[in-house]
Amino acid sequence: MKSAKATASKKRLTDLLDPKFMSRLDSLDILSRKILQGKLQGERRSKRRGQSVEFADHRPYVAGDDLRFVDWNIYGRLDQLFLKLYLEEQDLTVHILADVSASMSMGEPSKERFIKKLAAALGYVSLVNNNRVTISLFADGLRGQLANMRGRNYLHNMADVLLTAGCDGLSSFESACRQVVAGRIGTGVMIVLSDFLFKEGYDAGLRRLIGRQYDLYVIQVLAAQELEPDLAGELKLIDIEDTDAAEVTISAALSKYYKKNVAAYCNELKNFCTQRGAVYALANAADSVESLVLNYLRRIRLLR
Repeated sequence: MKSAKATASKKRLTDLLDPKFMSRLDSLDILSRKILQGKLQGERRSKRRGQSVEFADHRPYVAGDDLRFVDWNIYGRLDQLFLKLYLEEQDLTVHILADVSASMSMGEPSKERFIKKLAAALGYVSLVNNNRVTISLFADGLRGQLANMRGRNYLHNMADVLLTAGCDGLSSFESACRQVVAGRIGTGVMIVLSDFLFKEGYDAGLRRLIGRQYDLYVIQVLAAQELEPDLAGELKLIDIEDTDAAEVTISAALSKYYKKNVAAYCNELKNFCTQRGAVYALANAADSVESLVLNYLRRIRLLR
């Protein structure tokens, strides 16, 4: 019975991640650009200097410092007191916030599939490196959450949550971010996966996440049809989330205007993030998740 359950769990994970892709993920880890201070000592090296076995640097001795950390070899050569500094071992907390509102079902292939595979890949990298991982799904607030996971044993839980989550309902990004911040566990890397096409705007939500407590990465996922729509003639367009409708005549000029506005919107989001110390990336849901993770996310130093 246990063997059958393990096999089913493994199959669910491979529904999201190809085994060859997972083998390449095994060599990667999440990278934090900031000096992040976790609550618990863990199995990774942080940039924060503390007490461990790995030497980092020296600093001049100040009255009251612990004499056990004085470098007496330097004192013998220079007749000056310097303290040895070490890299402290800490947990890195990784929080993945993924959009599961109705708009995620749009596109062929859908944004939903892309975002779930990307969340699974980032969750996989984090769990196999013994980082502490929280995955939160949101629409009009938080829809579900797996908090404070650590280790490979949680891989099947992660796959179950991602695969069983439906994409429906309205989106309320600011409400979801407020809930995330209120229940956050420590500090760490925050990765937000969404199309960011919120009628309310993204400003209020992102402002709640930007700051010293999070090393923020914003990954905007748009469907190929949103980036390059293949439409013409007289159409009635209906918002998939709130059913607002608009009758339009699609001409070449209007199509060009639309593409210009989409590019401007994405650039505004990028500038908003960059000016506040967050990292922005744009992904096409028709492209390969594997290529995004193994190439681009390493170039922007989310992964190493």
